[in-house]
This record gives sequence, structure tokens and C-alpha cells, in this order.
Amino acid sequence: MSRIRAAYWDPEGEQYGLPTFWWRGAPEGYATRRQLRARGLCPGGQPIAAQVLWRGVGGERAAYLYRTDLARPKRTATPAVLAALAKAMRARRTCPTCRRVRPYVIPRSLGECLTCAPSEVAA
Repeated sequence: MSRIRAAYWDPEGEQYGLPTFWWRGAPEGYATRRQLRARGLCPGGQPIAAQVLWRGVGGERAAYLYRTDLARPKRTATPAVLAALAKAMRARRTCPTCRRVRPYVIPRSLGECLTCAPSEVAA
């Protein structure tokens, strides 16, 4: 075990206050938010159970871990929520000048679609 890895090995949490593991050294039963999301789960309000520390760009980096046995299934959007999101995205793609629905989001800097914007500004 290298000195750098040994500095981040604290499974009892005496040094860092949380059980701490090195990069790719966490035992089974722990996962990050992103890993939980990939499995269709969310932390479900549980506190951070452990952390992974490593040296990265800008200094020491941390990834927080949650227990997978306490994770809950993530909520799915209802049809009403999906309809509201679709309506909002359609409004963002509708040009206020020509009232056409474009295949892209209207740039806020222009305030209108690329066709309606003055040519020297849109270029």
C-alpha cells in the first residue's frame, strides 16, 4: 500500500469523522449518488455513510457514499409533470416575433429566432 493511499484509509472514521476509503477502495454496500441513480435508486434522505478521498486537480477531492440497503427507488415523473415540461420546452422554442416553433431553444441574448434576429447580431 502506497503512502498516498494509506493516508486515505480510515474505515472507522477516527481521523476524518466518516469512514474514509481511497479511490476504488470502498467495500460493497456503498455507492455514490450517480451510482445509485444508474441503478434506479436515490439516497432517500439518509445521511452520508462514508467518503472516498483522493488527490486530484485543485487538491484533495471527495466523493460521498450512501448505503445501498437504505436507498429507495427514485421517483418517476407523472404524466402531468411530463406534459408541463413539454409545454415549457415548447415555449422556449417558440419565437416571440414570428410565433414559429423552432427545433432549437431561442437564444436569450437575441430574444428571437435566428431568422428574425438582425443579420449582424445573429452571425
